[in-house]
Amino acid sequence: MFASIQPSLAASPLIVKLCAALGCLVASRLALKLLGSFYTFFLRPAKDLRHFGAWGVVTGATDGIGKALAMELANKGLNVLLMSRTLQKLEDVRAEILAKNPTVQVEILIVDFDHIDDSSVRASILKTLDRIQDVGVLVNNVGVAYDHPEFFHQFDEHRMDSIIKLNITSASVLTRLVLPGMAQRKRGIILNVSSASAHTVLPLLTGYSASKKYIEQFTLCLAEEYRAKNVVIQAHVPMFVATKLSQISYSSFWVPSPDTYARAAVANLGYETLIAPYWPHALQLWLGENAPTWLSTKVRTAIGC
Repeated sequence: MFASIQPSLAASPLIVKLCAALGCLVASRLALKLLGSFYTFFLRPAKDLRHFGAWGVVTGATDGIGKALAMELANKGLNVLLMSRTLQKLEDVRAEILAKNPTVQVEILIVDFDHIDDSSVRASILKTLDRIQDVGVLVNNVGVAYDHPEFFHQFDEHRMDSIIKLNITSASVLTRLVLPGMAQRKRGIILNVSSASAHTVLPLLTGYSASKKYIEQFTLCLAEEYRAKNVVIQAHVPMFVATKLSQISYSSFWVPSPDTYARAAVANLGYETLIAPYWPHALQLWLGENAPTWLSTKVRTAIGC
C-alpha cells in the first residue's frame, strides 16, 4: 500500500507543500498558545484591585481557599467583609488579617448559607452591603462537596439540598445583590469559584459536579450580559488544593496550599472569564482535554487523583 502511495506523492508536489503548510500552521498555533500561556502565568501584571472598589466580599471565608483569598485581598489593600456561619472562626480570621494588614478594615457577618433562601438572611446581607457601599470584588467561594462517592439515589437528601444552596443558590443570590451597585458604578469583579469537576464526567459525585457546571454556565452568560457595564465576571477552575474540602492535608507542586493558590487566583482577577489560575492546574486540565489517554492517566496517577 505504501509503495503505491509514495509515487503519487512524488508526482504531486502540491500535496506535499499543502501538508507542510498545514503542519506549519498547526505548529505556529501551538507556539502562539504556549507564548500566550507563558505571558498569562508568568509575565502579565496583576490588576490594581483598588480601582474596582474599596471592599472585597468573601463567602466561606474562614477556611481553605476562602480564607486565603480574603487574606490576599487584604494584602492588596482592599477592606474585607468576611461571611461564614461560625462567629469564633470569623473573629479569628479577622484578627489574623488585621495583624498582617493593620491599615485595612475588616467586617464580619454570620451567614448560614444553608438558609440562604430565607428572606431574613438575605435582608441581613443586603443591609451590610448597603452599609459598606463600595464593593469592588465579590468572591463566591462557599461550597460543600460529597463526603465520599455515592450513587445519586442513595445520596442523603439534606446533603443534596446543602449542595444546591451553598454551591448554587448562594452564588446566585450574592451576585444579584452586588450587581446593581457595580453596574451603576461601572466597575467591579465577581469571582465564582468553580472546580475541575465541571470539566469531566464524575459518576458517584454527580450532584457536586453538576453544581460546578452551573457555576461556569452562570458565569459565562453573566460575563456577556454585563460586559458593556464594565463588570468583570469570572470563574476560576481549581483542581486539588490542600484543604478540608478536598480532604488533602499536604501540599505539593500539583496540589498547592490555599495560600499559594490564592496568590495565583488574585493575580488573575479581572482577566479571562474562565481560567485555571494556578498554572500546574491549567496544565493538568489541558492534558486531560488534549493529551492521549495513556499520558493523562500517567499524570493523574503521579499526582494521586
